Amino acid sequence: MNAPDVVDVVSLGESMVTFLPTRPGRLADVPSFDRAIGGAESNVACVLAAAGHSARWVSRVGADGFGDHLVETIGSYGVDVSGVRRDALRPTGVYFRTAGERGTSAHEVAYYRMGSAASAMTVGNVEVGAGRVLHLSGITAALSDGCLELMRSLTARYEGRPLVSFDVNHRAGLWRDADGAEVLLELARGADVVFVGEDEAEEAWGVVGGPEAVRELLPEPAVLVVKQGGEGATAFVAQAQAAGSRAAGAARVGAGGTPPARVSETPPTATPTSRTFEPAPTFEPAPTVDIVSTTGAGDAFAAGFLSGILRGLPVNTSLRTGHLWAAATLTAPGDLAAPPSRAHADRLVALDEHTWETLRLGPGWTQAAQAPEEVRTP
Repeated sequence: MNAPDVVDVVSLGESMVTFLPTRPGRLADVPSFDRAIGGAESNVACVLAAAGHSARWVSRVGADGFGDHLVETIGSYGVDVSGVRRDALRPTGVYFRTAGERGTSAHEVAYYRMGSAASAMTVGNVEVGAGRVLHLSGITAALSDGCLELMRSLTARYEGRPLVSFDVNHRAGLWRDADGAEVLLELARGADVVFVGEDEAEEAWGVVGGPEAVRELLPEPAVLVVKQGGEGATAFVAQAQAAGSRAAGAARVGAGGTPPARVSETPPTATPTSRTFEPAPTFEPAPTVDIVSTTGAGDAFAAGFLSGILRGLPVNTSLRTGHLWAAATLTAPGDLAAPPSRAHADRLVALDEHTWETLRLGPGWTQAAQAPEEVRTP
């Protein structure tokens, strides 16, 4: 079956084979590991495809068994993997991690990705293809100078480019020098839709003062989503004057307008976006979640919000969709979990404010066939 010419989302970035310990403890003490996959951008593509959107993952992997596993596993979610290239000279990246959650003193991660096939991505050897949305992550920029040049090319503003989504994904340990935070800020300013955690913005850029302070630092994106952990998320949506620009399309979609159209092949030209005014930001609290694992939840949130954009949903509904898709991952082990069915999610996002705020979700909730009121627990 031929791949579609234009997909809903093209997601570009490195994925690695992940080895998860079979029992808790230090990496030095764990005797065996189970194999899985990990990658922020491929996670987004897999969750979107599982929810019925068309998604393409673009990357490079080694001509090895681990590369086979990545391509086959990601493709099994319904993701188009025709944009993945094999590198006969470089290996597929792998990493090992402990059973503990990130952000704890006991958590260990051992990466074996230096010189990987994906780190050799460049402007000259990557073909993105056509998509309504191009999703990127700050992780890619840290992999090599060639990857950074590629990211700068993809976030450069020009007429006819796709809607560019950028998840900051600040990983201090990946950067070879102290310039990582500035690079991430530069790339975020070139994107149309940006996702960043409030704590992440403080760590990377020293921003304090809440979501409004993050918006002051990042006025350029048409849509800025500031994630506030278990509290919820705040979205800022600009009113763009340039009706034909991708930023204007993002602003219309965030307000419940028409989804972005097919990307055209227009040569790069500078088209800075101007805004007349910006309405008050939209905050949506997150439901209470009985957490099993936090890994991959941010990717699922981004996928859910992008699903809202693709469907032309209002910004508050897109935020709630992001929360629900994140909750699906939070209540399951591993980096990936199938999101709720569209009908199930749509029933939940339509709940009144009080019922939404008292919603509690636990393991297995995505499979529940009950009405929304029955999913809720005191």
